[in-house]
Amino acid sequence: MSLDHPAVARAVVRQLEASRIREVANVGMGRDDVLPFWFGEPDQVTPEFIRDAAKAGLDDGDTFYTHNYGIPPLRAAIAAYLSALHQPIDASRIAVTSSGVSALMVLSQLIINPGDRVVAVTPLWPNVAEIPKILGGDVVRVALQFGQTWELDLQLLLDALTPGTRAVLLNSPNNPTGWVMPREQQEIVLAHCRRHGIWIVADDVYERLVYTERADAPQCAPSFLDIADADDRLISSNSFSKSWLMTGWRLGWLVAPPTLMTDIGKLIEYNTSCAPGFVQRAGVVAIERGDEIIGSTVARYRAARDFLYQRLNALPGITAPRPKGAMYLFFRVDGVDDSLALCKQLVRDAGLGLAPGNAFGPEGEGCVRWCFASSLERLEDGVQRLERFLLA
Repeated sequence: MSLDHPAVARAVVRQLEASRIREVANVGMGRDDVLPFWFGEPDQVTPEFIRDAAKAGLDDGDTFYTHNYGIPPLRAAIAAYLSALHQPIDASRIAVTSSGVSALMVLSQLIINPGDRVVAVTPLWPNVAEIPKILGGDVVRVALQFGQTWELDLQLLLDALTPGTRAVLLNSPNNPTGWVMPREQQEIVLAHCRRHGIWIVADDVYERLVYTERADAPQCAPSFLDIADADDRLISSNSFSKSWLMTGWRLGWLVAPPTLMTDIGKLIEYNTSCAPGFVQRAGVVAIERGDEIIGSTVARYRAARDFLYQRLNALPGITAPRPKGAMYLFFRVDGVDDSLALCKQLVRDAGLGLAPGNAFGPEGEGCVRWCFASSLERLEDGVQRLERFLLA
C-alpha cells in the first residue's frame, strides 16, 4: 500500500459538515421508546389516492426512463398550480427533479463556480448551505435576529450582497426558524440583485405552510415568483415532500429562466437522468387533488404550532419565538453551549428526539429545533419528557 497516494475524497468534500441531525437520530434509531421529532416530516403517511396513483403506474408498467425535464402532464400540472398561486409561469420553465435536494444540487452546479461568493440567510437547513461548498463556493452567512419572532435585519443582508457576489440563498418560510420574508423585503432584494447581477436562489419548499392569512392570494407565503420577470436571475426550488406529505417519494422541481433550460436538462441527465414515471404520476394526482390535503395540513400544523409554542414557553429556561411558517419551533435553552450534546442526552435519558441548533450553523448554537408536524397527543408526551428532563 502506498502512503504517497492515500484513497481519500477531495479536500472540499472532507471539509463538509456531516449532518448533526443524523448524528442525533443515529443515537436513537431502533429504540421504540424514543419520540422522534428530529426530522422534518409528518407523522402521517401519504394520502391513499396519491399512493394509488403510483400503484396504478406500476401496474401499467411505467418503469422506464422518462424525459429529463419530467413527463408533460406533471410539468403542465405544476405550471397551472404555480400560475394560480403567483403569476403566469409556462411549463417550459419547469424541470422535474428527483427530490428538492436534487433540485438544489442541480441549480448549484448550474450557476456556482469555484471561489464564488454565495450569501445565505441563516440559521439554515445544512443541505442548502453545504451544497454550494461542494462546487467550491465561499458561503457567507447573514444571521436572523432572535426575538419574539425570528426576523431579518435587511440592511445586514444588503451590505453582504456586494458587487461580485454570485448568489443569495433564501429559504422562506425558513427551516429551522419559521421566519417568513415579507413582500417589501423581497422587492428591495430583487431590485438590489438586479443592479448587481446577483442570482436569487429561493428554496420555496414550505411556501404553503404559512400561518398568516393573505387577502390577495391563496394560502401561500410571499414569493419572488410573485414579482420577478421570467428572465430575472431567479431560480426557485420546490418539493412534494412537505405540502403533500410525500417526504419519502423524492420528487421536486425547479423554475428557472428560459435561457437556463437547455443546460438544466444536461445536468439532470448527468445527475439522475429523470425522476421515476410512476412517482411523477403520483405527483400529478397530488397537485390536481391536493388542495384539501394542504388545507387540512395547514390547519393541523397551526394548532400544533400554537399548542407547542405555549407549552414550551411555560417551561423553565426555554424561550421559543413564534414561527410564522414551516413546521418547526426553534427555541433557546438557557445555559446550553453544546446543543448536539444536549440532544444526544435527551435521546438517551428522556427518550426525546430533537435536532441540535448547531446543525443549522453556528448562529443556531444554544437552540433546539422541534418539528411539530405531529398530533397534539404526541407533542404533549414530548413536552412532558422535556419537562422531566429539565427539572431532574
